[in-house]
Amino acid sequence: MIPELLLCMSFGCAAALKPSCLSAQFRRPGDYIIGGLFPFGMDTINLTARSEPTLIVCERLFVDGLIWALGMKFAIDEINNSTSLLPGVVLGYDIYDTCFEPLAALQPSLLFVTQNGTTDIGIACNYTDYQPRITAVIGPHQSDLCLLTAKLFSFFLIPQVSYGASSEKLSNKELYPSFYRTVPSDKNLVEAVVLLLNEFGWNWIATIGSDDEYGRGAQELFLSTIGNSSICIAYEGLIPSDLTDPKAEKQLEKTIQNINKINVNIIILFAFQQPVQALLEQSIKMGLSKKVWIGTEAWVLSDIAASIPNIQSIGTVLGFIMKARTVPGFQKYVANLLSSVQQDEFCQKSREFYRHVSSDMLGTQCKQCDHISLHNISSILSHSQIQPVYIAVYSVAYALHRALGCTHQGCPKASIRSWQLLHFMDTVPFTVNGQSFRFDESHGTNAGYKLIFWHWENGSLTHLPVGDYQESLYLNKSLIQFHTTDQKEPTSECFRECEPGQIRQIKGFHLCCYDCTDCPENTFCSSKDSSTCTPCLEHQWSPARSTQCYDRSERFLRWDEPLTVGLLVSMSIIISLICLTAVLFVKNLNTPLVQASGGNLNLFALFALVLMCLSSCLFIGKPHNNLCMMQQILYALCLNACFSTFLTKSLEIALLTEFPRCARAALRWVTPSRAWLLVALCLLTECLFCFCYLHLGPDYVLPDYSSLPTEVLLTCSTASWLAFALMHGYNGCLAFVCFLCTFMVQTSGKKYNMARGITFAILIYFIIWIFFVAVFATLRTVLRSVIQIGTILMVSLGIVGTYYIPKCYILLLKPDLNREDYFQNTSYPQGHSAKGTE
Repeated sequence: MIPELLLCMSFGCAAALKPSCLSAQFRRPGDYIIGGLFPFGMDTINLTARSEPTLIVCERLFVDGLIWALGMKFAIDEINNSTSLLPGVVLGYDIYDTCFEPLAALQPSLLFVTQNGTTDIGIACNYTDYQPRITAVIGPHQSDLCLLTAKLFSFFLIPQVSYGASSEKLSNKELYPSFYRTVPSDKNLVEAVVLLLNEFGWNWIATIGSDDEYGRGAQELFLSTIGNSSICIAYEGLIPSDLTDPKAEKQLEKTIQNINKINVNIIILFAFQQPVQALLEQSIKMGLSKKVWIGTEAWVLSDIAASIPNIQSIGTVLGFIMKARTVPGFQKYVANLLSSVQQDEFCQKSREFYRHVSSDMLGTQCKQCDHISLHNISSILSHSQIQPVYIAVYSVAYALHRALGCTHQGCPKASIRSWQLLHFMDTVPFTVNGQSFRFDESHGTNAGYKLIFWHWENGSLTHLPVGDYQESLYLNKSLIQFHTTDQKEPTSECFRECEPGQIRQIKGFHLCCYDCTDCPENTFCSSKDSSTCTPCLEHQWSPARSTQCYDRSERFLRWDEPLTVGLLVSMSIIISLICLTAVLFVKNLNTPLVQASGGNLNLFALFALVLMCLSSCLFIGKPHNNLCMMQQILYALCLNACFSTFLTKSLEIALLTEFPRCARAALRWVTPSRAWLLVALCLLTECLFCFCYLHLGPDYVLPDYSSLPTEVLLTCSTASWLAFALMHGYNGCLAFVCFLCTFMVQTSGKKYNMARGITFAILIYFIIWIFFVAVFATLRTVLRSVIQIGTILMVSLGIVGTYYIPKCYILLLKPDLNREDYFQNTSYPQGHSAKGTE
């Protein structure tokens, strides 16, 4: 497949061929004339140097356009020979070159709308009875040419059927009411491309379009289609369609450089043959690495692109082409025609027909056609898509057949206006070679697409079908041999598919390019397309990278926990120790040691310590408001009962040591019989503070959702810190008074220092509370209850250990010291003892 399809019609290499009369085959008279607009040539003479409105001439032959025009001629000749379609009616045709140039297409278009039999365009208020030169128009091929000519033909409501224009803009029936096409819209093509990308998981791509209506329109439609999908456009560019522009080469170089920078493996190319050829040549020249090129019918079947030197180095080529059957008899028809145009007799008759149609109209439209042979076009003829042209001609013929009211016997001779065909083209289906067709609401047909793969074998190219598209995509991946070493599909991903529980975070300046990030704890993401994590409700939690939230379980100090068991064992030991001490004190109640320590007040204090230890059980189990209230009240009252007994003894010691002169008068208020009044007064005062605590706001259950990751911590929260401070601060004040009364007391070595036990007990109480406040204020776990229990038990143990255990030691191991003179305060007046003071 050499560049002969350009035919290098520089007339130097064609001089050896005998000129034919093929250029005279594109006009024929008839009862009804159908106009044709086909790209016979390309590369127009420099239009910028055009100073006069002369005829535009193309420099090179475009063989595909010639074959399409022959397809129209074949269809009309076939209809004229038919006995069932338009019997007795002769269709004529008038075919012109568009040169892929709007200006060139406009000249014959103006000729088509001239009044029949003249070269004038009539000016009228009502064109209902206006009869243009032609009945309908076939073509042109390109969308930008159709957008120009369709407005002109739509004004006169002349049916125009394109065989290649796929722009979605042409689906607008308000702007183009008489425009039809026998190819799918670009919308269908774009949907097929998107499905192909999704099938392979390619979401990091480049898209390039030619700088014309087809390229810009298809690219714009593609971008809008993928707007809500996971496909990311790494690069979007346009390549020049006018390759004669001095800036064209630099623009192509810049495009290749941009593709190299983004390191993309998939390139979608919406362009016609000439811009594609220039781009691929430039990519080979600049050493672009192998890519997957996804093309369209506009270039993937072109021998121009396939014949580029070293074209196999570009990588893998996949392309969508319209599903089209071969037209039976066409290749034989072309072969016979090319043989006939070499005969003088045939040519003479053809030229007479040509002059009969219009002797003063536009000249020969395909001068280069007279210098080709069947050998020149055989390779293109074998795979050229003729069916769209063929169907376009038949759609007009069937509409004319029904408008005339034809039967199998014949058609009446009647004058038909062009606009009268539109109704039948809109509503009536038609059958061509056993295949049924009908224009849809947007005046198009959608036969679907085939996906082809450029398969190279021994330097020979085969367009291998590997899939098809008709609303859904079918793909046979096993037939595709990619350019990779293992021939498997290459990856082209800006981001991997996010796993459940992950969100997409924008990466770089590409708004659709993401990194996958795990949702943090206590948030979730249920959608793969989400870019934000949703926080869980307050009573719920979730682990990192979660797709849902879970209800929090309740957390509190349970009875069956090992830590609770340990605390209960410790409490039992301390209570047992207190009870043993009480039993020992009861047995020795009347001895000097017990009487000097307070007598029956000791038993009351020990009983209060037992209750205080038991109050620690209120901190175990699921808390509720009443339980929270009882915790603080019971602890404060028990501790107050113990400290009030210490207060009576501390005041007694202070009076004897610091105020000996008034001791005799004051001691009667702290003797054991009257000390109960002081204890009762202290308890009554504490009860008042407890009442204030209940009135101002007792502790209540507060769910803590922030301290534990997966659980709700049920804790007792303080409603009024003032009431809390008054209730516990009063006990602190009693302890401080006891400390002031005892810490400076000294006795001789022969006397027992009763004040020392009280001092140490109070010191331990203060030390434990200092640590308790420091730890409790910062702790936010179930250990808060453990700390509170531990504080109660430690205070109880401290009091027992410092005040009562030394006395038990004397009672058990040093009974010889348990005598009145050892416990008699040296400050008592002579003859008075601690026991006997009343």
